[in-house]
Amino acid sequence: MKVLFIGGTGKISSACAQLAVERGIELYFLNRGQTSERPVPAGVQVLHGDIRDIQSARQALAGHTFDVVVNWIAFTPEHIETDLALFGGQVGQYIFISSASAYQKPLSQLPITESTPLANPYWLYSRNKIACEERLMRAYREDGFPFTVVRPSHTYDKTMLPFTGGYTVIDRMRKGKKVIVHGDGTSLWVMTHHRDFAKGFVPLLGNPHALGETFHITSDELLTWNQIYEICARAAGVEHPQLVHVPSELIAAYDANWGAGLLGDKAHSVIFDNSKIKRIAPDFACTIPFAQGAREILAWYDADPARQVVDPRLDALMDQIIQAYERAWPGQE
Repeated sequence: MKVLFIGGTGKISSACAQLAVERGIELYFLNRGQTSERPVPAGVQVLHGDIRDIQSARQALAGHTFDVVVNWIAFTPEHIETDLALFGGQVGQYIFISSASAYQKPLSQLPITESTPLANPYWLYSRNKIACEERLMRAYREDGFPFTVVRPSHTYDKTMLPFTGGYTVIDRMRKGKKVIVHGDGTSLWVMTHHRDFAKGFVPLLGNPHALGETFHITSDELLTWNQIYEICARAAGVEHPQLVHVPSELIAAYDANWGAGLLGDKAHSVIFDNSKIKRIAPDFACTIPFAQGAREILAWYDADPARQVVDPRLDALMDQIIQAYERAWPGQE
């Protein structure tokens, strides 16, 4: 099977690429050849071209046909139009990487299944993903375009801390400073290690039962946000982090982008029903708990001081939000 990844060195795609190669798939990457902190796996052939420039992409792809194309970096309907022009009638399966944030917010019921409605009035990123899915469904119905949609939730690798601010939050914890947790910290969340995600994703490649279908692929480990922060703190050597619970709406009033990611995604409890992906990939099971993943993340940051980047603007904003919250609600210090 000959497979093309558009992208391939990202947080999620890198683990999928490694597993695909290990399972004997002939794998190609299409990217601009820019440096990445994740190396290209041995055996992958890299085609240098810019998917945002259709002529550049056509030149890079000349002479190649693929059984499967996976676009890891499509975010708007315009990106889908480019792929339809490039691969329409030329590929056995096209996989679009959508997002579980596209599911209805607020949710009307749990658990989330693939048939949960798609609607997110809070986050443009999610609405664009929904529009991409709708365009692919129309291409499937009108032209038989063989698509599959995959909706990852919060999937991470060793380079990715789970909260806005990244290492800035860890730095605050280590200095004994207060750290913002949205809401009351008790909403449920799911963290999926990218190597676990790959075990569900790779069996979709070239699978005829996946055509015209959508799948989410997540861990079944449920964690509150309080637990997520506490797990990261312990991995960073901090036993008693000072967590301050701030309403998501207040955070959004100070930082619209941070707020959109909360109100449009992380502020809502999520429980995913993974029975659909388990039917098509019977050996799929997530075996890496977040406590192990957090240790991997902090080991990666601690291995090189250059990775320990603190955002001074965000650090100051966190102080400002905490002070405003504590002024509005005395006694919370």
